[in-house]
Amino acid sequence: MAAQKYNARDVVFEIESLTTPATWIEIGGINTFSKSHEEETADTTTFASQGQAESQKMQIGKQLEIEGQRLRDSVTGEIDPGQAMVETLAERLGEESLGRVRFAHKDDTDWEVWTAHANLGDQGGGNNDKTSWSATFTRSGADTTEAKAA
Repeated sequence: MAAQKYNARDVVFEIESLTTPATWIEIGGINTFSKSHEEETADTTTFASQGQAESQKMQIGKQLEIEGQRLRDSVTGEIDPGQAMVETLAERLGEESLGRVRFAHKDDTDWEVWTAHANLGDQGGGNNDKTSWSATFTRSGADTTEAKAA
């Protein structure tokens, strides 16, 4: 089959429960995501480089930003369980600030899994808007993968 474009809306995002390991909770309300890559390099230029810059990649990093609308149960007032778990993780410090997040296209056979810390974005909106919600996950360590349940 030839490679083809796929819908961003078919990517699913989940966070691992902070109280029940190996229990994954879908993060609802997302309508935009962005995965970014960064690198840190070391300058290896010497006099022998003859004025030409030389460097080597020493470190890579990744971030995942998810954005959408804040979801709230109209009866209980509780927010979406996935969003609530992200908000709890974002308030933690030190070793406790690390949690796991995973994401994959609905047709993928494996999840991409990160150990990461979370930072919440601004929430708000105007007169005719739904309340916004966003979070950024910064990966700590290397990616791993996990088979999706059949």
